[in-house]
Amino acid sequence: MRVFSIGADDDFTEYEAREFEAEHEETVLQRWLEANPDGILEDSGILIIGREVSTNLGGFIDLLGLDRQGNVVVVELKRDRTPRDTIAQALEYAAYAERLDADGLERILRAYERDESLSLADQHRKYFTLNDAEAVAFNKDQRVVVVGQAVTPQIRQTATFLGLKGVDVTCVEFTFFQAEGGRRLLSKEIVVSGSRLQPGPVSGTRIRMTEIHFLESCDEHDKAVFSRILSWARRNSISIKWGRGFTAGVDLDGKRVLVCEAYARDTDWPQHLYTPLRNRASGLPTAAVPEAVIDSLASQAQVTGLFTDTGKSMKCDINRAFADAEVDALLAWLESVRQAIMNHGPETPPESRAALHGGDE
Repeated sequence: MRVFSIGADDDFTEYEAREFEAEHEETVLQRWLEANPDGILEDSGILIIGREVSTNLGGFIDLLGLDRQGNVVVVELKRDRTPRDTIAQALEYAAYAERLDADGLERILRAYERDESLSLADQHRKYFTLNDAEAVAFNKDQRVVVVGQAVTPQIRQTATFLGLKGVDVTCVEFTFFQAEGGRRLLSKEIVVSGSRLQPGPVSGTRIRMTEIHFLESCDEHDKAVFSRILSWARRNSISIKWGRGFTAGVDLDGKRVLVCEAYARDTDWPQHLYTPLRNRASGLPTAAVPEAVIDSLASQAQVTGLFTDTGKSMKCDINRAFADAEVDALLAWLESVRQAIMNHGPETPPESRAALHGGDE
């Protein structure tokens, strides 16, 4: 991939791709990932609870974390190992992580944070801004993330195979760029998604959810509702991105603000439709919709009888046959959300707000 900056006179200046090994040791990439864990996965942030975590077989896990559902995430840098050794090492660490109970995970967190008073449950709930109704069972499953500047075809193929067999492996490529003057950029591409899919057509070694896969995972009730939601999104030029399910978003000034999202039935999540109205802590771009408008939208959603308010999102359970009038009401409400986002534009980041106010915030 080639990356350019655009100057004031519309002239292009190319950023030069640099090898991490040449200018940045893998430990630097590890530190970057540790400081920016929300940039690792495509469907969830990660609460980092350990770095260089020692295992019972004498190994060291680069980064250990938890996703929103409480699953353990093992992040392993490829380094200079062979593809076979990279996968074997990551699976060995995942096998060790599977043995950890909540107390063991809490001990790792306390050692990492150097605070013996920390509660794993409290830290997890605070990090993901969970409400009281969202119960989490820690380490019901494990996820593996292999990170490198170049993820080889052998690693991709093996990770794809493991994904089809139910082992959640994500492969992420990072590339470091530098231009004249020292400006730096870091690109990220998920080359193998951790989605657990049923066997089906695969393009190369890259597994991605598609609309066909998603609808095939639905029962007849889900399919009827989601088909209409996806059709509504296309009619209104709402971008659809596929991962473990789909996200539907509005593109505003280069930022993609989510309208709604849903996961495929054969993933770990129940069949719900989510709309992240209040989730400004998600790390995703949000719209500058006033709280009064958000409260009004939440009230309108509850009037339909289809939604429950989780505190930061509205959740619609799609676990039965919906009447046409109910789907009409659902789509009308989603259209109200889209219009609110379009009317108010993207939220200004805190650092930009501070600049606008002379840095007084």
